[in-house]
Amino acid sequence: MFGINTWEFFGLLVLAMLVIGPDRLPEYVGKLRDWIRQARDMAEGAKTQLKDQMGPEFQDIDWQQYDPRQYDPRKIVRQALFDEPADPPDGADPVAPIDAGSESAPPEMAQPFTQRFDPDRDTPWDLDAT
Repeated sequence: MFGINTWEFFGLLVLAMLVIGPDRLPEYVGKLRDWIRQARDMAEGAKTQLKDQMGPEFQDIDWQQYDPRQYDPRKIVRQALFDEPADPPDGADPVAPIDAGSESAPPEMAQPFTQRFDPDRDTPWDLDAT
């Protein structure tokens, strides 16, 4: 919770009560109570709106499948490593030769451009880059 432990939280709570003081403490507790009620009402309104928009499908949703606590990363990695790979679909041969006369044959490759080193020529450089 925000990188603080329980004792630090209680220490900050006591410090806040001392700073606020006994005169204004009931006022701030009331504001906190109103804020919590307002947040709860907003959450309920969002839930009701979602139910209204989704209709009867809302009842069919399995919320357990969206719970991230059910996923064990070690189990997922183990399954990925030891499962057999899926068979390629029929007609897909990854090593099939390409006919030279077909339209999908690769074009003739040109020789790659190579520039020889010329010690008499200055090295190009950019004034703005240096």
